[in-house]
Amino acid sequence: MRAYEIMVILDADLEMEQVRADIEKWLSLIESKGAERGLVDVWGKRRFAYELKHRWEGIYVVLQAKADPAAMDELNRVLSLTDSVIRHKVLRIPESVYGPKKAAKASADS
Repeated sequence: MRAYEIMVILDADLEMEQVRADIEKWLSLIESKGAERGLVDVWGKRRFAYELKHRWEGIYVVLQAKADPAAMDELNRVLSLTDSVIRHKVLRIPESVYGPKKAAKASADS
């Protein structure tokens, strides 16, 4: 299995309950294909630098998972078809980056 990071920008008009339900649906989808979920980080509502699909704001969500490429292909397909998703990107990341952020070593040495 490979480590992946998925960034999703959702419509800013969605309620947070709907956002959580969508995230759980996507994670359940990839888990049914043998993936294991990782970090889920909801950044919240952010303003865009430019207009995307006639919108100026969106809800940013970053997901991490370890999965086979077929599971990520299916997730990519589902995200492409979901109306509430403004943009998404699925990236393969190095194993050293996977998981929660580690505190900077330089700040510990001070």
